[in-house]
Amino acid sequence: MSDFTVSSSLTRRLGARIWNSRVDYLFLVPGMLIFGAFILYPIFAAEYFSLLNWSGFDANAKFIGLANYVELLRDPFFWNAFARSFLFTLSTVPAQMIISLIIAIILNNKLLKLSALFRTMIFLPVVTPVAVIGIVMTIMLSPFNGPINMAILDIGLLSRPLDFLGDPDLVLWTLAAIYVWKWVGVTMVYWLAALQTVPAELYEACKLDGVKGWQITLYVIMPMIMPFAIVIALISAISALNVFPLIMSMTQGGPYFASEVMEVYIFRYAFATAGAIPRLGYASAAGVFFGLAIMSLTILQVLAVRHLRNREKPNAA
Repeated sequence: MSDFTVSSSLTRRLGARIWNSRVDYLFLVPGMLIFGAFILYPIFAAEYFSLLNWSGFDANAKFIGLANYVELLRDPFFWNAFARSFLFTLSTVPAQMIISLIIAIILNNKLLKLSALFRTMIFLPVVTPVAVIGIVMTIMLSPFNGPINMAILDIGLLSRPLDFLGDPDLVLWTLAAIYVWKWVGVTMVYWLAALQTVPAELYEACKLDGVKGWQITLYVIMPMIMPFAIVIALISAISALNVFPLIMSMTQGGPYFASEVMEVYIFRYAFATAGAIPRLGYASAAGVFFGLAIMSLTILQVLAVRHLRNREKPNAA
């Protein structure tokens, strides 16, 4: 039988299956249209715009090839923003995961009363709008009679107030702390879901064997939920790289670009907040480059999960 005959047979069989399930595929059309309009089109449009010298507000778009990327790689402000984004991620994700894991282990204890109330209180900042948090935190951290500075001065820890959002050496760490406080509730939910996969019989077996307290957590529970840690870390890392709303509502990348991450850098060139001419083509190039970096994280996560599964198979056998 020739390759053409085999290919024709497979095509007819595939066409018959699609036709028999045509009603099911019809329900997929709205979702596919939305996915194409809001996901696929912006991705390909950004890649095309990155090859243009274009402000985005006129018809004078000039094709310049990879010139935007060359300029991008020579811009020290770009590399500073790029490094700052990953520094922010590296400073928030571990703290967020460790704090939320400790909270999840405590709240997963069935003997703890009002655990549902505590979970709600910890999760409350997650559902609070970022703009509201930005305004409230700006007031609280103000060096001019801000509650936090007033408390520090009253206790006697410092002799003068700290400008948390105005000091280039403090601003990024201040934003990182606020970010962790806001989103620790989400990571807590992820860890609680992982803890629910631990069989209740395992706890009882540990008690019968004389294993107590932290030993159960360290030697029994942690190894079982570690495969979830990679997925939780990836989700948390991607979320930390998308910190645009918080920074724009509090510092707008200042002072002196000390809190400018990649998203703020892209926004600054795309919409020319400083009053200069917008450069949508250049901003698109920065967005494509940043998107490729985030995609690399996803690929690393997939490889790490596959590696863990391959290690577990011989043990299971």
